[in-house]
Amino acid sequence: MDVRMVWRQWLARHDRVRDALPAVPLIVVSVAATAVGTSAWHEPRWGEVMWTALSCVPLVVRSRWPLPVALVALAGELTLMAVAPYISLTPGAALIALYTLAALGSRRTAWAVGLAAAVAITGVYAATHSQSVAGGPSLLRLDFAIAATALGRAVRNRRDHLAEARDRAERAEGMQEVEARRRVTEERVRIARDLHDVVTHHITLVNAQAGVAHHLMRANPDQAYEALAHIKDNSRAALDELRATVGLLRQPDDAPASRAPIPRLDDLDTLVGRFRASGLSVWVDALGPSTPLAPTSELTAYRIIQEALTNTHKHASATQATVTLEYGPHSLRVTVTDDGRPSAPKGAGTGHGLVGMRERAIAIGGTVTAGPRPEGGFQVVAELPLSLVPTTV
Repeated sequence: MDVRMVWRQWLARHDRVRDALPAVPLIVVSVAATAVGTSAWHEPRWGEVMWTALSCVPLVVRSRWPLPVALVALAGELTLMAVAPYISLTPGAALIALYTLAALGSRRTAWAVGLAAAVAITGVYAATHSQSVAGGPSLLRLDFAIAATALGRAVRNRRDHLAEARDRAERAEGMQEVEARRRVTEERVRIARDLHDVVTHHITLVNAQAGVAHHLMRANPDQAYEALAHIKDNSRAALDELRATVGLLRQPDDAPASRAPIPRLDDLDTLVGRFRASGLSVWVDALGPSTPLAPTSELTAYRIIQEALTNTHKHASATQATVTLEYGPHSLRVTVTDDGRPSAPKGAGTGHGLVGMRERAIAIGGTVTAGPRPEGGFQVVAELPLSLVPTTV
């Protein structure tokens, strides 16, 4: 670890030592100044050094009580200047106390005490040394007091600006974390919908075809064999789509071959073929000129059709269903209807399918309505925007 860092940490734990440190150079300067003669060095005047050391005693608690320390140090050094002007030429301890008050106290208090101290030091020095108040030595002490206050305020302003910048950075970091958690939650919900759609759709078909195969195994082995082939195809398709969905969780630097393309409306024929193989007659109609869709809208349309047909086959006891794609100038209307009987058993459904369809549509600015038809059967209608720049995928 850096020596300076260790030293700063140690001083931070020993504030009294830190407060007293400025007294060391003052005493050293006092020893040197009193040892300088006109022609040669001589023994320091230890009495003056002792007075300088005594004037520094209040500095030990300057960070705890900056204003009382400034007043005490200033009063002591002004008294010493008036009683023994030859001992105290420059009030060093008072200047340090003024700096500390400016760095730790309020701006108004710091400048009020600083200006009053500057005037008092200048006046006492001029009076005790027979100097003009406007003379160079007197104004030099005035400048010392003002400079100590200004330096303390500059340090205080810099600390405040750094603290404010640090707070802004922490707030920004906190907002980024909140936004990241929100995006993760949205992605988790989206992947959960994908998994629900894939698993429900394919497992429903596999279950239906397994029932057909079981029923025909002895009476008609050829049709049972065909049903088993459909089970194999659907299970493979389920695995492929699950692999594609889970592939979204991979890192960007994973192999491209591990991520399959997402389903599109061009894959409707394959989807419908699976339902037809399981005994549900499905027709697909497209009305209006076909318009390219944003990838998110196309995936949403595919998943809504998949989930609606899965619900039809699983719960409605329907024999046929119709999928209608109506391309408008700004939206695509997807309608899925069936001929299920109102009194048909609904099975052990959880209702997650309809919720998932609505969530998918709302995520891209669309809507989904679903309910029984007056003439019988069930209907799902989705309105999806054609062109969209999705904010979340």
